[in-house]
Amino acid sequence: MAKWSPKDERQYEHIKESSQARGAKERRAKEIAARTVNKQRREEGRTPRKTTQGTGNPRQPLEHRSKQELYNQARNLDIDGRSKMNKAQLIKAIRTHG
Repeated sequence: MAKWSPKDERQYEHIKESSQARGAKERRAKEIAARTVNKQRREEGRTPRKTTQGTGNPRQPLEHRSKQELYNQARNLDIDGRSKMNKAQLIKAIRTHG
């Protein structure tokens, strides 16, 4: 897990203090601040989204991978029409492409 930058830390403290000033309890203020900073980091591409990245274990058969993993692999292979494909169609397209 990547560490927060000093700027991220400052942003976290500012948001936490601002939330507390508006009446949020400390635990809730910390949660709001952390979620906000992490969202910003995700949007800037500084942290991965586990559900939308990755193509699965390459040693695992295609049938055992999730549809999202197959979609990501099809995107990497630049397979046309992948967004409209179901899991079986993605598997077939990946096999015929490679």
